[in-house]
Amino acid sequence: MNIQRLSSELSIRRKLADGTATQLKAVKEIIQQVRTEGDAALVRFAKKWDQAELSSLRVTKEEIQEATDRFDPQLLEDLKEAAQNIRSYHEGQKQQGYRHERADGSYVAQRVTAIESAGLYVPGGTAAYPSSVLMNVIPAQVAGVERIVVMSPPDADGKLSDGVLTAAHILGIEELYKSGGAQAIAALAYGTESIEPVDKITGPGNIFVALAKREVNGDVAIDMIAGPSEIAIIADDTAYADEVAADLLSQAEHDPLASAVLLTESRALAEKVKAQVSKQLASLPRAKIAAASIRDHGAIYLADSRAELIKAANQLAPEHLEIMTSDAEEMSEEIRHAGAIFIGRYSSEPVGDYFAGTNHVLPTNSTARFSSALSVYDFIKRTSIVHYSEQAWRNNQEKIARLARLEGLEAHARAVESRAWKKESQS
Repeated sequence: MNIQRLSSELSIRRKLADGTATQLKAVKEIIQQVRTEGDAALVRFAKKWDQAELSSLRVTKEEIQEATDRFDPQLLEDLKEAAQNIRSYHEGQKQQGYRHERADGSYVAQRVTAIESAGLYVPGGTAAYPSSVLMNVIPAQVAGVERIVVMSPPDADGKLSDGVLTAAHILGIEELYKSGGAQAIAALAYGTESIEPVDKITGPGNIFVALAKREVNGDVAIDMIAGPSEIAIIADDTAYADEVAADLLSQAEHDPLASAVLLTESRALAEKVKAQVSKQLASLPRAKIAAASIRDHGAIYLADSRAELIKAANQLAPEHLEIMTSDAEEMSEEIRHAGAIFIGRYSSEPVGDYFAGTNHVLPTNSTARFSSALSVYDFIKRTSIVHYSEQAWRNNQEKIARLARLEGLEAHARAVESRAWKKESQS
């Protein structure tokens, strides 16, 4: 693959993330039906798309406890340890406000407060993701969000997966609802008889979830428009081809639209990785999905120099970037655009997905050029505070009035000067 084709691939993927006219129309209709019909629409959509007959949308405490009781004890401990790692990482993102005092008795300040409510979407469908519960809920909890709601599509028996319910139990989340897709996003944004609306919606999903988040954005806050998963790997001859191939496939198995790209100067490594991908595909349970991803959105970029590798990686701005080179740490310092960077042989992408503690809700479709991983920062607000003393007003009111009149805003100027008139009338 050359740089022109790389650019073309990026354009294609961004277009895919925009959805088709048919998909967008369907999403708008779903949202309108949820706003009009409320719970009845959610129940009807669950039957239509999840084959689930629901008598109630809300998950009961008994369902959560039963799921936890039958969950594998070792996996339960693993989830608990992963949760501790994630919480420890996000604790470092806590912010305090500040206050700047001035000699004239005035001060300016910033107050940091958590949003009041958040709706966290957890995908279902071809796979259930307990890790997404941890990754969405924990930063919201660390931020201090009071009400946290989890939405996830039910299976044909009308239940959420044991893993999702167990993860929620570990974190003390009791408000969970059985709804997926665009209809779940609409319910979180606008509410129904059973579900109170929230202030912000986070979490990844399919194209219908992404389009729904785009539609409700503005009526409610969202984290990002997440597209299909991506991985890029920079590797040299010190890397093992079977390990590189395994890491490429770790993202390819997510979705036929997922992207897996190898960036290397080594033609020999490129050939070995290509062979390993074919070999390992044969035994993957999700081989059909992974094969479609590799065929349609997989690539090997053969660069002429180290500088070209770095340029290509920054142009991709991938969701996940692994660096498996002899100078991986040094090279990582030259990467400006990536959702998450994994340095060295033992930092395989799934380490970040599940256990290291960093958040796996990451920007896709090259939006890492200007956006970041989900974090505590997504669940807080920063309020500016101004307290002007009389002395500060006396020192600056003429300046402020002049600036207001410069912009043709006479009422602004008079608002500041009005204090002077009152002072003079009282003297």
